[in-house]
Amino acid sequence: MIKIGIIGLGYVGLPLAIEFSKKYDVVGFDINEERIKELIEGKDHTHEAQIDDLNFVLGSKKTGVLGLQLSADKLSLASCNIFIITVPTPIDQFKSPDLSSLLEASKMVGEVLKTDDIVIYESTVYPGCTEDDCVPVLEQVSKLKFNKDFFVGYSPERINPGDKVNTLTKIKKVTSGSNDETAEIIDNLYKSIIVAGTHKAPSIKVAEASKAIENAQRDVNISFVNELALIFDRVGIDTNDVLDAAGTKWNFLKYKPGLVGGHCIGVDPYYLAHKAETLGYHPEVILSGRRVNDNMGVFAANKAIKLLIKKGHPIAGAKALILGITFKENCGDIRNSRVIDIYNELKEFGIEVDVYDPNADKKSVKQEYGIEIIDQLNVLNTKVNYYDAIILAVAHNEFLTMDLKKIKTDAGIIYDTKAVLDRAITDGRL
Repeated sequence: MIKIGIIGLGYVGLPLAIEFSKKYDVVGFDINEERIKELIEGKDHTHEAQIDDLNFVLGSKKTGVLGLQLSADKLSLASCNIFIITVPTPIDQFKSPDLSSLLEASKMVGEVLKTDDIVIYESTVYPGCTEDDCVPVLEQVSKLKFNKDFFVGYSPERINPGDKVNTLTKIKKVTSGSNDETAEIIDNLYKSIIVAGTHKAPSIKVAEASKAIENAQRDVNISFVNELALIFDRVGIDTNDVLDAAGTKWNFLKYKPGLVGGHCIGVDPYYLAHKAETLGYHPEVILSGRRVNDNMGVFAANKAIKLLIKKGHPIAGAKALILGITFKENCGDIRNSRVIDIYNELKEFGIEVDVYDPNADKKSVKQEYGIEIIDQLNVLNTKVNYYDAIILAVAHNEFLTMDLKKIKTDAGIIYDTKAVLDRAITDGRL
């Protein structure tokens, strides 16, 4: 009988745990006891779970049928025979892969690993990481032999935070296994919950590489239009007007300039580049795209400052409002948000900066970036004609209907990094 242990209950692990627990016995594990308590109470600060579904599978477990058991005790995983690891794999301050959580999770699974068990990784990695970095940890801790006593697979996550249309079961899933039999077992396992179907890759390395390049491709395409924005700013024309005109041709790819962050696009290319460099190849296109995209926050901040100067406004002591801190619109995910680059650059010029985001968790923002985001009451009511610069950094729906002129000083500016506001009220856009 299949019993699945899912390690890591964040944006990826929680939806997965809910779907699998509708058909299998599932243990959802997370080292964060507060997270477990939150979920047991039927709450989810990521807003990725359907709360009705969460309460249903939790209730099913209580009645003794298949369902979801939540725990912060690693011993709860001991009875599982399939383990799915969905922990974060970020980059460090040097833009290098940070595998600490992944290897720690592998060590923990190794402590409860048994003969014939299967370990599946969903965390984003570079090609070869599962077999070269994770499997040795499993072997060392468990004292079992890879592909003889236990088996592994890789199935890259494709969660799109904030997207309520393209959800887990509606996105085709890439699967793979360490041998043919394991690959078939893993593929059938995911087929049982993924309505969109699966694609069985010929090897674990192929599956790992597919995840890395699907986001690196988008990163490079966005870097192209971001570089166009840098060029057309000097020309004195609006980049989005140029893209609208070029987009009338049937085969023109419609990307827009903007900040590139998040858990995938702003991270995965560095994993691919890291692997290439260990093999003696220095990737030119991938890293040049990263350099362009990593500098867009600084460019946006400097553009806003230039607009203030153009209006004769003093910079030191000016008050600015940044609208949005999440990495994308209409979601609460703040991981690797490049809005922080705008914030830091403005602060470097001696500007007082407020950040407002109704979708972001205030505690998480404070922990991650050291910023106290302001509340809605301050923005909408008490700070009329207060801000000298308003920068729309994230296109949350709430911002599109706000009367920004009401909270802007007469000599102030509105800068739109997303090109979504009425151009009549803005002084510039990315």
